[in-house]
Amino acid sequence: MTVSVSGLKVAVVHEWLEHYAGSERVVGELLRIFPHAEVFAVVDFLPESERAFLGGRKVTTTFIQKLPFARKHFRNYLNLMPVAVEQLDLAGFDLVFSSHHAVAKGIITGPDQLHISYVHSPMRYAWDMQTSYLRQSGLEHGLKGFFVRWMLHRIRNWDVRSAAGVDAFVANSAYIARRIRKVYRRHATVIHPPVDVHRFLPAQDSPDRHAYLVAARQVPYKRVDLVAEAFRQMPGRKLIIAGDGPEHDRIAAIAADAPNIILRGKVPDAELLTMMQQARAFVFAAEEDFGITLVEAQACGTPVIAFGRGGAKDIVREEGCPEGVSGVLFGQQTAASIIDAVSRFETIRDQVTAENCRNNALRFSREAFQGHIEELVDRLLDENNAEAI
Repeated sequence: MTVSVSGLKVAVVHEWLEHYAGSERVVGELLRIFPHAEVFAVVDFLPESERAFLGGRKVTTTFIQKLPFARKHFRNYLNLMPVAVEQLDLAGFDLVFSSHHAVAKGIITGPDQLHISYVHSPMRYAWDMQTSYLRQSGLEHGLKGFFVRWMLHRIRNWDVRSAAGVDAFVANSAYIARRIRKVYRRHATVIHPPVDVHRFLPAQDSPDRHAYLVAARQVPYKRVDLVAEAFRQMPGRKLIIAGDGPEHDRIAAIAADAPNIILRGKVPDAELLTMMQQARAFVFAAEEDFGITLVEAQACGTPVIAFGRGGAKDIVREEGCPEGVSGVLFGQQTAASIIDAVSRFETIRDQVTAENCRNNALRFSREAFQGHIEELVDRLLDENNAEAI
């Protein structure tokens, strides 16, 4: 960094610590950049086997940690979380990062503290996904449904008000930057989350890439069913489906009369890596905020065929891109649209080289993330110092 942070006290505020997943990867990388940072969270129920990224740090939590049944049902205390996160004592910290997808950005900081909020997504179930959330939870009607609507209304008001306490927003994709603009009316710098591209490498030999691959948890929004239906209608093209979940039986029924579709269930990480390295293309039909698995596939030198909404638009380089083609996007979540995308991919397959895919993935490396964060902090500290003179 051109501006020294060695003398600064840094805090990282995370939503809640339950499992090590995508947002926790961001926290882990921030802790690598700022090795003396302290960690705060609404609750911390992370198992010992997943705590390595914290580097032995003790996590400061809120009063929700000690409420009845919080270990398994802390989300039921959502209406208390705005109050809880505001009680975290961050006095004395010079630089505060909030890792936000629900309430973390609502921390209270002073005029001489720099608050940067890395937003994985504004609270979806309180904003544009409220109707879907209520429907899926069976809360469209009745007294309980009315209470949840009232609670989410209050949270929306607080969510907008607390955005004023953020000095700089960072979005994990251009899609999330647009959502931040829509909800908070604030600009956000796009810094993609870090991906361990050095673990996902192309195969050392030249695999016979004859099978397409979809690997995802089989839940409704992942739309694995659409991929299965599309390949059921393309009997000449082989598809491997990895993963499990509540949609498994439905997907299995679609594939039952399609010998070209192979269901593998949940596979170990090492086996999934091999499958990615050998796939003709990685197919992805979900609308994700970012989509780390797309980058992992690209890092393996594998082309991607993805739904052209959300983070996929940041990741996949289409035909005509001067840096090289890395895949194909399709415009609708339908089997017909996927079939068309596969057909288009086959016509340009020679242009979608493993080298193009690998080079594209390097844009999302941990080193790239670190460089972008350091550059942002340098700039903001420079601006703050200039204002203080």
